[in-house]
Amino acid sequence: MDVKRILFVMWKELLELRQDPRIFGIIFVAPVVQLAVLGYAATTDVRNVPIVVLDMDRSSGSRELVSQFTGSGIFEIVDVVSHAGDVDRYLESGRAWMALSIPARYGQSVATGRPATLQVLADGSDASSTNIAMGYATNLIAGYTQDLVARRVQAVGASLQEAGGAGIEPRVRVWFNPTLESRYFMLPGIFALLLLAVTSNLSSMAIVREREIGTLEQLNVTPLGRFELIVGKLLPYGAIGLIDVIIVLMVIVFWFEVPMRGSFWLLVAMSAIYLLTTLGLGLFVSTISKTQQQAMMTSTFFFLIPMIYLSGFVFPIENMPDLIQPITYLLPLRYFVIILRGIFLKGVGLETLWPQALALFAWGVAILSLAVMRSSKRLA
Repeated sequence: MDVKRILFVMWKELLELRQDPRIFGIIFVAPVVQLAVLGYAATTDVRNVPIVVLDMDRSSGSRELVSQFTGSGIFEIVDVVSHAGDVDRYLESGRAWMALSIPARYGQSVATGRPATLQVLADGSDASSTNIAMGYATNLIAGYTQDLVARRVQAVGASLQEAGGAGIEPRVRVWFNPTLESRYFMLPGIFALLLLAVTSNLSSMAIVREREIGTLEQLNVTPLGRFELIVGKLLPYGAIGLIDVIIVLMVIVFWFEVPMRGSFWLLVAMSAIYLLTTLGLGLFVSTISKTQQQAMMTSTFFFLIPMIYLSGFVFPIENMPDLIQPITYLLPLRYFVIILRGIFLKGVGLETLWPQALALFAWGVAILSLAVMRSSKRLA
């Protein structure tokens, strides 16, 4: 292997990229813009849930209950109506996701300590958001009920035990993400996805571009070996990928203020191993594609989209059918997402993440070896 030849191929690749100034915007600016947009848009948090209130009591007790929803910061009261038919219009038109029905004589029942029944209606079109909003509403009503019981007990001068209370005080502590911010969970996954999209698409078009513009014929008459050609073409994209890693990490840490509790250098090292898999995947795609358009379509539909849905980036793998779960072990994005979230949120090191790191490295070596065996200086 001649290092000088590899350097010439690398320089040639950089000159070709330089001929199209827009490509540098796609390589360096687009990931930052996409991360900024997705960082705010890709969230599982539910806020400002529009809710209509059917208040058939119109008492101080019902107004106090409504104020609990208003002051929660989660729900937004769009209207307070007195007739059940008005609720249907809000739910059907989508102006409200939920409806709270307060029965007549609710305030009197609360004041005298008698049971009162509340009804919560929800639009189930968006099942995920509705489940979260229903959980918020249930917890809010349960907390408000406990406050009423505590006030009543205090008013009559009895202890909770004498009043029949269970005397259980739950204390919940959340580790790694105490505020339950969804962006702490989503942004590392978005980072892995963007790195996959940029580097695999660039490397997938490396050989195909030579074939399309006719320069592969010229490479055939040079003394370049197959391995030298591949290394010379992939190293520039690997360097570009590492630059993207630094840029995107700065945005995540300093813009979105996602805490990095683990080692920065371990994260860079794991990113380098991940780049081995993405570049190898792109090179493999280039060996089975005839045109740049075909390479991009193959990379997107056969690799990128399945990784989005099956890697655990969006949907928990544990919730997938038993038949699908073994397939996820074939996806490198699965391992890198676990590594990123472990370093960012849990602050763990290689002593914990070595199985994922080893699997990621093995995947990269395997796909790169397969791509090298399939590649050839011959024109297809």
